[in-house]
Amino acid sequence: MHLHLDPIGGIAGDMFIAALVDAFPALAPGLHAALGKVGLPPGARCELLVHHDGTLSGRRFALSLPAASGHHAHVGLAAIRAALAAMDLDAAVAARAGAIFAVLAEAEAQVHGVGVDEVEFHEVGALDSIADIVGAAWLIEALAPATWSVGALPLGSGRVRSAHGMLPVPAPAVVKLLEGFAFFDDGLSGERVTPTGAAILRHLDCASSLGPRAARLSAAGLGFGTRKLRGIANALRVLAFEAADAPATEEIALLTFEVDDQTAEDLALGLERLRGSAGVLDVVQSPVFGKKGRMATQVQVLAEPQSLTAVIAACFAETTTLGVRHQLVARSTLARSETAVAVAGANVRVKLARRPDGALSAKAENDDVRAGGARSGREGLRRESEAAALEQDAKHAK
Repeated sequence: MHLHLDPIGGIAGDMFIAALVDAFPALAPGLHAALGKVGLPPGARCELLVHHDGTLSGRRFALSLPAASGHHAHVGLAAIRAALAAMDLDAAVAARAGAIFAVLAEAEAQVHGVGVDEVEFHEVGALDSIADIVGAAWLIEALAPATWSVGALPLGSGRVRSAHGMLPVPAPAVVKLLEGFAFFDDGLSGERVTPTGAAILRHLDCASSLGPRAARLSAAGLGFGTRKLRGIANALRVLAFEAADAPATEEIALLTFEVDDQTAEDLALGLERLRGSAGVLDVVQSPVFGKKGRMATQVQVLAEPQSLTAVIAACFAETTTLGVRHQLVARSTLARSETAVAVAGANVRVKLARRPDGALSAKAENDDVRAGGARSGREGLRRESEAAALEQDAKHAK
């Protein structure tokens, strides 16, 4: 699966959580269970609210804390790690949450010119931000393995209040975290990317492009922030794509030679034996004109690379050729599966292949069609078998 983040209004930890749960509602119970391990104080409420801003609808992640419980003046990375270790989270989730805090600590250390272990979190050390990062880590792990990308980020402008005083927007830690990411200025002021949102993006190592070209959109969600922006939704949109079945690329051996002095009957027998040799994938022949205008047969053999020497020997043994040209080439193939259908009293095997555009093609096995009846009915049997196989696959997909 590929997940693309579209920062319409920007990105923050709560917007990231809300967008993913809006796209994948089935994850909500597991997320609540993970957040229940954060150690929120009595009276705290953690809610995923349905939200409508007058134009668009989605979700908003709301965490309400009792007065004076939301901020801890100085919280170091070691203390954050100790708190995560005490939460009884799944090991993978705890590791992700710790990694997000670590990339943020590295950015803060560079901004303030101190060691990573000397960094003290202020706003990001608050319980609500810890909950945001733990929730984001749980969702990322629940959707793994996935690839991620993000659109151009809104720059914002102005100043933001912090424990260090008034800071320019984007905040220095955000700038450090998002070096190399694409930004644009939509003319709207204020903080558009929070340090938590930036740390999540850096942890995900988001690409700046959408990812796979051939993909099917399978889900979408909107996560709203608390601010209201003029003329635009303060929302993060997530688009989930399932990659279309892409061709698999492999290396094979290609062998080519010509024959002009072997009878057609004997050559047919020789090529049939060659086709059955170990390591041979396919054998085809075509007519060509050779020296002095003589009609000849050109033979092309596809083989497994590790069997090249043995296949060359088989070419010399089964034909009268005096030379074989060979090379290693790349081949792209679609994934194939085989099913069997019963049509008009005949059992017919059918190969199915998914095309890059999502279409499914079917090809009936020729030997089964040939054995299925007289010549006059064979083409009808082929068509009916292929149609039955496609219908059978569609039913199984539901």
